[in-house]
Amino acid sequence: MPKIAALIPARYASTRLPAKLVQDLGGKSVIQRTYLSTLATNVFDEVWVVTDHLEIKKQVEEVGGNVFYSETAHESGSDRIAEALEKVEADIIVNVQGDEPFQDEKSLKDLVGVFENKTVEIASLKTLISEDEAQNPNFVKVITDLKGDALYFSRSPIPYNRDKIRDLQYWKHIGIYAYRREALIHFTSLEKSTLEKVEMLEQLRLLENGFKIRMVSTVHHAVAIDTLEDLERARSILGLRN
Repeated sequence: MPKIAALIPARYASTRLPAKLVQDLGGKSVIQRTYLSTLATNVFDEVWVVTDHLEIKKQVEEVGGNVFYSETAHESGSDRIAEALEKVEADIIVNVQGDEPFQDEKSLKDLVGVFENKTVEIASLKTLISEDEAQNPNFVKVITDLKGDALYFSRSPIPYNRDKIRDLQYWKHIGIYAYRREALIHFTSLEKSTLEKVEMLEQLRLLENGFKIRMVSTVHHAVAIDTLEDLERARSILGLRN
């Protein structure tokens, strides 16, 4: 059986909510909640937080977590977790977002399950959204071929509904990626691509370089914490669960 590891990139600096990963979320920090909820899915052989900050390292260790500490500056979470492979021995690597404290067991099981197909090198998640939501450039949209491999990702609504077809489906990309080890290493060795720079979406580097990304559908809508309002919403959700 392939060994599966979740790696959670955790950068201290953040623009809209400073130090968001160490903010309190019901008696534990956001990064502690993310680590523990990822561990609780029982999908992974190992769960690691990969960070550039001693406070995040300290908080994860307080809940018994594994930490890879890096003093190297990285442009993306993918680059950060690729560095951690010098310490983490796993065949399948899942990049779990550090600011999403409520991980979903079924989504993650479905995601890693597609690697039973030996031809799949990279996979990610998508979920249905409304036409109105598709207009939001902060929601990254994805369209796929008949096999379920991504054709394109965009901040624009895709496909363009020229003839105003009713009930056209729009899919939002959820930024959890799973890679075979070699694919992740190859990906992070590549230079930024043209479309990646235009849309500011690193997954376009994969498509431009000929990689296939198998998209897995989910009904789970992740709660990502980017603003104070997001944090308050997460606190409300946690209160309802307890």
